Amino acid sequence: MHVPVQAIDREIWRDGVASEGTRLIPEETPLALTYNGGTYAVMMGTPQNLEDFAIGFSLDEGVIKSVDDIKSLDVVRLDEGIELRMWLAPEDAARISGRRRHIAGPTGCGLCGVDSIAEAVRPASIVPQGQSFTPQQVMAAMQAIAPLQSINMQTRAVHAAAFWSPSNGIVALREDVGRHNALDKLAGALARSRTNASAGMVLLTSRVSVEMVQKTAAIGAPVLVAVSAPTALAVRTANAAGITLIAIARSDGFEVFTHEGRISARRAQEIIDVVA
Repeated sequence: MHVPVQAIDREIWRDGVASEGTRLIPEETPLALTYNGGTYAVMMGTPQNLEDFAIGFSLDEGVIKSVDDIKSLDVVRLDEGIELRMWLAPEDAARISGRRRHIAGPTGCGLCGVDSIAEAVRPASIVPQGQSFTPQQVMAAMQAIAPLQSINMQTRAVHAAAFWSPSNGIVALREDVGRHNALDKLAGALARSRTNASAGMVLLTSRVSVEMVQKTAAIGAPVLVAVSAPTALAVRTANAAGITLIAIARSDGFEVFTHEGRISARRAQEIIDVVA
């Protein structure tokens, strides 16, 4: 089935008592990304916003430099999965022919199929200085995510990646069972809408690993905010890329790990007032 949510009957045991009921759970589908007829990667993901995923994955992987490099994109639904068929200019297709990912990755696997250490820890793009933000804006942005997570409200089982700007609030939000996929989908949505990422923040409902920083750098956002802690490599990569990495963003505040200069100094009481 290629719908994002399925209703499943199950037996429930609570407090020693058995009952029956139905639960909504997210679908997980093989997604094959192909360029000019050749398979580059097969990922497991949520079958929604697939054009965004195909474009964002291509940008974040460095397969293309612009959404305009994709000459055509078809979403082909097969019995066993979904194929995202993209056609590039011959010179672009030739450039990637030697680095195809023939390994099928588990749900949202950000580095599956990478066959060298250098590729796995490649330097991230350097982001522009971009926008600065107040602590109140960071808190308000993170609080705006939950009401927009339609799949997660039904299932409590998917990640979200969102983009927030001071002038428009949440510009785009994408969900997926894989946190990397959610960020790829967001990248595609921003590219298709020609959104200037230097004017806002990328928001994550997941932890921050190095590939999440690499993808944010490819998007060009100066600030990355996540609810969970980062890895040490993610912090080093964000610092080198010029990204302000904010993590452990909860209802009572957050922690800034790199390039704190983009966050305006405010009194702690002002942050408390936002969440009061």
